Amino acid sequence: MHASFPQFSRDIQKVMSLGADTEKVNGVLDRIGGTFAAGGMAMLLKVGFGFILRDSLLGKKQAEKAQTFFDENFITMNPEADGGIEYYQGKFLIRTSNPEDDMNVWFRFCPEPDRLYRDTPFGKCLDPDAVVAVEVLKEEEAQQVAADPDKVDLVISFKDVETIIGLVNKPDADIASLLLENLVQVQGNVGHMFKFGAIGKNIEMELGM
Repeated sequence: MHASFPQFSRDIQKVMSLGADTEKVNGVLDRIGGTFAAGGMAMLLKVGFGFILRDSLLGKKQAEKAQTFFDENFITMNPEADGGIEYYQGKFLIRTSNPEDDMNVWFRFCPEPDRLYRDTPFGKCLDPDAVVAVEVLKEEEAQQVAADPDKVDLVISFKDVETIIGLVNKPDADIASLLLENLVQVQGNVGHMFKFGAIGKNIEMELGM
């Protein structure tokens, strides 16, 4: 698990950096602290992971490109599943260990498969907003989510706000040191860590980053 975390974090850092480069979140980390930090991270993750899919509603060509990326990263064939396909529905909670920080981001892929597509003038197309769901939680809500295996697959807990913001502002942060110094803890199904990071890596490759 420790060996996989550095690569996972680098991939996610790049995705958040991609989100930070958009006008929508320009300057979002300039006024950092607590709940605002959670909102900033939520927006970076939402925009970053949705970057490839964001133009899917603008035209047939863009819709086809988004669908191809979605098929390769979020769909597996399963004859026992409804319709013969299964969507990746990983659920993650990113937070700090200090309750006073009130820093909790609940991140989910394809939470409602029946709402993944929208009708457009050129046919039914993937809805980018339905592929990635990000929600900022209050501390009490986060505690409930963290304790419910139906709501979260992996919990990533950082020591404090400064540690987690360091990952966003410093792409070269030494993740291994954070683990060794007990500045971050990971609980849950570690297999989702690889998938989460792989999607980020594929976004990077798609964009030639």
